[in-house]
Amino acid sequence: MTRILASLAVSLLAVVAVPALAKGDLDAGKAKALACQACHGTDGNAGVDPQYPRLAGQYRDYLVRALHEYRSGTRTNPIMAGFAAPLTDQEIEDLAAYFSSLPGQLSTLHGHMQGQ
Repeated sequence: MTRILASLAVSLLAVVAVPALAKGDLDAGKAKALACQACHGTDGNAGVDPQYPRLAGQYRDYLVRALHEYRSGTRTNPIMAGFAAPLTDQEIEDLAAYFSSLPGQLSTLHGHMQGQ
């Protein structure tokens, strides 16, 4: 009986702890993403210059990791370091949630596969 109660207590703690995990807010991410438009395009598909990566449709975990690495200096790019440095963990989650929710465009890959 003690074992059952202990298991139940652990299960309840897990259920209560899940909402405490950082979750990205799409609206906050969209508002914060205005600063990203100059390089990554208004829709996150990097329409400005093909050398800038497309963020739309990218995996959330990848975006979170990349922004943390830019912020810490593990990943180096002077432009991105300047943008990522002041971001909070929550703002990173918000941006990742927003960009990962957008439809990505694979037109370059599609064109290449079509022999164009």
